[in-house]
Amino acid sequence: MKRGNQYRIYPNKEQKALMEKHFGSSRFVYNKLFEIKSLLYKKFRMSISEFELNNHLLILKEVYPWLKEVNSGSLQQASKNLNSAFNHFFKDGFGYPQKKKKKDNNFSFQIPQHYAINFATSEISIPKLEWIKVKMHRQLFEEMVLEGNIIYKDSSPELLRTLTVSRTPTGKYYVSILTDDGEKLPEKQEFSHATLIGIDVGINTYAALSTGEKIENPRFLKASLERLKFLQKKVSKKVIGSKNRRKANYNLAKLHEKISNQRHDFQHKVSNRLISENQAIAIETLNIKGMKKNHKLAQAISDSGWYSFVLKLTYKAERVGKTVLKIGMWEPSSKTCNVCGYHNKELTLDIREWQCPECGNIHDRDINAAINIKKFAVGTTV
Repeated sequence: MKRGNQYRIYPNKEQKALMEKHFGSSRFVYNKLFEIKSLLYKKFRMSISEFELNNHLLILKEVYPWLKEVNSGSLQQASKNLNSAFNHFFKDGFGYPQKKKKKDNNFSFQIPQHYAINFATSEISIPKLEWIKVKMHRQLFEEMVLEGNIIYKDSSPELLRTLTVSRTPTGKYYVSILTDDGEKLPEKQEFSHATLIGIDVGINTYAALSTGEKIENPRFLKASLERLKFLQKKVSKKVIGSKNRRKANYNLAKLHEKISNQRHDFQHKVSNRLISENQAIAIETLNIKGMKKNHKLAQAISDSGWYSFVLKLTYKAERVGKTVLKIGMWEPSSKTCNVCGYHNKELTLDIREWQCPECGNIHDRDINAAINIKKFAVGTTV
């Protein structure tokens, strides 16, 4: 079972400078190889392989000698990532790959081999960077007996996979270590109607459950919006390229990071609870990109982070053998009476409670939708 663990690292001044070279070089190589691969595809409808891309990489190293100052494995990984992006485009219907821009905070590089972890001193050795202090706040392996305190990637390729080094806009450095314990995902546990729960995500209520419970939306972005606007104005008033502008940008990035951390922490807590309390979860497939076209709701939808929440539910369920069922995005979960099946075509978004004209039951819009999502997921008809 593959698992990614992220840890914060504390490089010194020289190591930081070398990391910046790795970030820039990986991005530069990716963009140069992208130009080559894109030109051949658009002009001649030719697709070159990863092996051929690596041959072009050797030429780039001769043309740009400073590329030899960084780890060659990281540059080859950039080539591999580009080839993977094009494969997704050709085979899986993903969007056409784009260049990586520095302004989009593309500050990361990957180390496929030759790194090591010292658990006794809480340090990690990265090629070209040597030993760096790391905060091992989480156990890397659940059960593992080490011969000594150091584990090497090359001596344990079945356990340790790719390592990714990244930097946040606030200047914090992290390593993400991909591990594989060799175990398969557990078999899916059987579930019944009683152990299945339906979830309807929304804006006013973050998640309404088919049990009748509502989880309120904390709206972290909205709570910090005034402060955010103030900091954005401070940035706009500073001279471009000045030290004061860099300070203002740092303060703005720090607030964005805080909002993001709050959102992820909330989603982890909610998803952990829902997975631990239920055998199966039913949720609606949402056209989030289409919903964001409504400019009155776009900010609130982005603040909710539904996509990342469903992603957390899905991978956590897989790890413990539980099931996440998804119904179609066009199912009339809100407009259907969960008691008699009456379809209320006149129900608009501003109506939060309605009475069924057929059976007379009064429905809370969100709870009714959650109950219907549960029914649609198992094919239950009323």
